[in-house]
Amino acid sequence: MSKRVIIIDDERLARNELRKLLMEHPEVEVVAEATNAAEGIQKIDELQPDLIFLDIQMPGKTGFDMLAELEKSPHVIFTTAYDEYALKAFEVNALDYLLKPIDPGRLADAIHKLETLEEKENGHAEHPAVQRGILSDNDQVFVKDGERCWFVKLSDIRLFESVGNYAKVYFSTNKPLILKSLNALEERLDEKVFFRANRKHIVNLRMIEKVEPYFNGGLLLEIKGGEKIEVSRRQAVKFKEMMSL
Repeated sequence: MSKRVIIIDDERLARNELRKLLMEHPEVEVVAEATNAAEGIQKIDELQPDLIFLDIQMPGKTGFDMLAELEKSPHVIFTTAYDEYALKAFEVNALDYLLKPIDPGRLADAIHKLETLEEKENGHAEHPAVQRGILSDNDQVFVKDGERCWFVKLSDIRLFESVGNYAKVYFSTNKPLILKSLNALEERLDEKVFFRANRKHIVNLRMIEKVEPYFNGGLLLEIKGGEKIEVSRRQAVKFKEMMSL
């Protein structure tokens, strides 16, 4: 089945050129084009593509700003005339970046990367999210904190911590802030994987290394990164039921 693609670029000539090059690749199908970030978000939400070709420099919001507003990110190949952004694209772990004018050989390599990645992911397929709108472990989210950006698989996030109107996202050695409340995150996360330990924390159950009894019938969880999170007494009852302790 061909992969559904959206091209997001403010230059009509660039969109036309890329569309023409993609005609040589029957494994992908261009389902829409967008000329700016707002239109891009709308088309992505509406059409749920497998892949987007995304220009970085666009009037108003950049490609990075656009990704930061998405609930979950499709695979991304950046297209840019600015070589200085290449390094930044790699920092965010994009599938690839292509310098304009786009070389057909480099485009073929980038599309091949998507196929390889999807084969790998399907080989390690996690249980699908039962409910529509719930994000699965394999979904990747785009996190932007100031000038730094990352693509992060949900399965690599060990903890979300509430900080006012923001949530701190713990993965690897990073702890960036995103403008999302813990309640909003909880609605989108799979409760079989992410557990609301208390008012301030949601933990990835697969990242728990140790569970200890704590004050007033609560529990203390030790997470892979060394963080210690208290489970409130009320949530401890739910936790024990879930984990069959």
